[in-house]
Amino acid sequence: MNIKKIAVILFVLLIIIGIIVFGAAWHFSNQLIKPKPYICETDHFVYCEGAKELGLPYQDIEFTNNEHGSLQGWFFPAQSKKAIVMVHGITADRREGLRWVKALHNAGYNLLLFDLRNHGKSYKAKTGMGYYEKNDVIAAVDFLQSQGYNDIGVFGVSMGASTAIQAMASDKRIQAGVFEAAFANLGDLLAEIAKRDFGLPRFPIINAVMWVYSMRLGANANAINPEDFIGSISPRPVFIIHCDSDDYIAYHHGQRIFAKAGEPKYRWTAHCNKHARAWQSNPEEAEKKVVDFYNKCISSR
Repeated sequence: MNIKKIAVILFVLLIIIGIIVFGAAWHFSNQLIKPKPYICETDHFVYCEGAKELGLPYQDIEFTNNEHGSLQGWFFPAQSKKAIVMVHGITADRREGLRWVKALHNAGYNLLLFDLRNHGKSYKAKTGMGYYEKNDVIAAVDFLQSQGYNDIGVFGVSMGASTAIQAMASDKRIQAGVFEAAFANLGDLLAEIAKRDFGLPRFPIINAVMWVYSMRLGANANAINPEDFIGSISPRPVFIIHCDSDDYIAYHHGQRIFAKAGEPKYRWTAHCNKHARAWQSNPEEAEKKVVDFYNKCISSR
């Protein structure tokens, strides 16, 4: 076989490999931009029927973000001016935060739970793994302030934790943050999932995913990593929670975020082997730790 034929074969193979890699990158990036809705399971959300299950007074609310997008939520009023914004994870919705509501409400906190863009009953828009969603959290803070609440905390879970970190880093009105099961670095997380679930190498698949996702996102996907934002929150306090055997976002992500955080910072390693199940691991301990943190760190003015 002459050199010309070999070159042609190699060129064709490179094109085929390129098509496969690009196709895989497009598929995986699509899961980030247009995630499938979560089918509620009580072992995770606990309360799948919604706010009515708690037996607490609440209001259906609606507010808009900086894109004039409609965000739908619930507001649980309490006898104080202290409030907490609950932020759910990707594919989830506002119900994910319900398991924490009773303890926080009993401690005197007003609670705002809402659906991020492209989730639940809120407006449809591409998901940005926190890049766009941080503006939804800031809009929730705006809503609370418009109602007279100025002592505000945030509580994020999974992607919601990564989103809340970015929001808190850019909005100094947020006094304290609890972040459960956040990813530290998106590229690292995707590489871990690709290897664990599909046996795929980081190069070239994940490199291509990050490039395609950046293109579709309209922003650099490598510039939305919570570990790069957490340090700028100091001197406002943060509380990092992570399951020691989290089966989706590995424990080291929580360790990395805590290491990059400035003082004052706190953490709790929950003994659980499912993603974002700190509350389920020990409800009484979980609630006490979170309530104590907010009581210590959110001041009443």
